[in-house]
Amino acid sequence: MTKTNHSGTIGFTTAIAIVVANMVGAGVFTSLGYQAAGIQSIFPLIMLWIIGGVVALSGALSYGELAALFPRSGGEYNYLSKIYHPGFGFLSGWVSATVGFSAPVALAAMALGRYTNSVLPMVSAEAVGLTVVLIITAIHAYDIGAGSIFQRYSTAIKVLLIVGFIGGGFFLTATPQPISILPKDGDFTLIFSGAFAVNLAFVSFAYSGWNASAYLANEIENPQRNVPLSLVSGTLLVMAAYILLNYVFLYTVPVQTLAAEQAKDFNTPLEVGYLSANVFLGEVGGKVMGLMIALLLVSSISAMIFAGPRVTQVMGEDLPLLGRLAFKNSKGIPFYAILMQSTISVILILTASFDAILFSIAFTLDIFTFSTVLGVFVMRAREPKAHRTYKTWGYPITPMIFLAATGWTMYFLLTQRTKESLIALSLVVMGLIVYFADKSYNKSKQKQAKV
Repeated sequence: MTKTNHSGTIGFTTAIAIVVANMVGAGVFTSLGYQAAGIQSIFPLIMLWIIGGVVALSGALSYGELAALFPRSGGEYNYLSKIYHPGFGFLSGWVSATVGFSAPVALAAMALGRYTNSVLPMVSAEAVGLTVVLIITAIHAYDIGAGSIFQRYSTAIKVLLIVGFIGGGFFLTATPQPISILPKDGDFTLIFSGAFAVNLAFVSFAYSGWNASAYLANEIENPQRNVPLSLVSGTLLVMAAYILLNYVFLYTVPVQTLAAEQAKDFNTPLEVGYLSANVFLGEVGGKVMGLMIALLLVSSISAMIFAGPRVTQVMGEDLPLLGRLAFKNSKGIPFYAILMQSTISVILILTASFDAILFSIAFTLDIFTFSTVLGVFVMRAREPKAHRTYKTWGYPITPMIFLAATGWTMYFLLTQRTKESLIALSLVVMGLIVYFADKSYNKSKQKQAKV
């Protein structure tokens, strides 16, 4: 067993901020448009966010046990390498390093640009997204202290904006929509439909990031205590915020309007928050809120640029072929890993569409989060007497909830979004090629050393 590390530089509050900031991003302010296009009943739409929250919380509770058992940075890369095989861990790290964080950064930047462009049409959405990514990359590549401060305050602003948005929606809406969250005929049929499962992928994307602090375990004070607590606390906060936010969206804007607006361009995310704010704040107030939502997404981009490169760095420490990515500058920052992730984000912003990125990463990431949560059962069977400073609350029910929901979503993604899922799997195959290339490279170096 690895001893608890007390030398981390990231405190408990910052760890929670990283989880919250990673989770609250583009998804919650854009997903409802896509969902309304396929489901136009209030109860199933709200249930999407409740079920998504329960699934994310079940995942966080399960990851907490593994984080306490293996307190090293790297997230799934670390856990899967220890539980199954280093090759499987590498594949999860490969996906995280290539698209797992860079794609959500690109999605948040694209949404930020769209919100800014809706308020200020003369400003290029693409240029705004690119500029924000480059500035935040520079901050996190410069100093971990400056990055931590930026993360805490940007997340605090984000939380205040969300609370203000929810309060404004409830108390300032003159003519709210006559909605009811109670189920009506046909709602339960919708919940067990393929459309619901595919829409759960949008919700899963919005909740992604619930495992964020696990990627920085080495840099968090007392990781065996603070990583599990930050995962669960952050997820609970975001779950409550998401359910209330989506209720406010439906309370202020007719679901048919959301569906019609999204149908105009299905490849482009709908600025749901902007449409909602227009209702209870008026046109000018809506524009101000639109800019505030764009500002809110800055924190999300920051959190992912903060967390993601730590996975790449750990891979570089373990694999000679990727050794350059383990480089840390004089301030202990994984400089090249940050540059690589942000470069991929920039390429995606310039070349890919929002929904294509979303569905491709959803299926791939589900493979590894599913396998990681399954690892809780594997480790309980393999090492039943191991000292566990934290145990999954609700075991075995909570991990089973996560596995059932994630497996269900993966099945419908593979059958209904086959092209995107196959693209995702091709990325995994590329990772296998790199892994075996590294093994060959390592053997070659060892032979040369013997000679």
